[in-house]
Amino acid sequence: MGRKQVSEKAGEKYLEDVALAARFDELLTAARTAEQQFRRAQATAAPVSEQYPLAVRLDTALTDVMQAAFAAQRAEIGPQGYDDRIYRRKAMAKSAVHAWTDEAERLLTMRETHKLAGYPNRPEVQALGAQVARLPAA
Repeated sequence: MGRKQVSEKAGEKYLEDVALAARFDELLTAARTAEQQFRRAQATAAPVSEQYPLAVRLDTALTDVMQAAFAAQRAEIGPQGYDDRIYRRKAMAKSAVHAWTDEAERLLTMRETHKLAGYPNRPEVQALGAQVARLPAA
């Protein structure tokens, strides 16, 4: 008895993940650049009409690099991990997979933190002169 053959669908998903994982460094650089631009706009108290598009761009960049990190994790596991949950679970114990998992979760946390606390008010709110409800300071 030999190894269980990988399904065609699993092979396709694996190749897609390998291609996305190969772009990780490029996407990480784009996310760092987007964050620097957004933080610079915040530090200089740029108008909301400038900050908001930068915040959206940062969110998109963080999403893309996070997805690439999860793709790298799946690619590190290998094509058999798409079909066989036991194989996937065993592969999750490897140090290379742990490293990708940690990186992907770090990026996910950054993205969620940005979504919760990093966005300025939408420019439309300011243009309408409306007040956005804020929680009282603790």
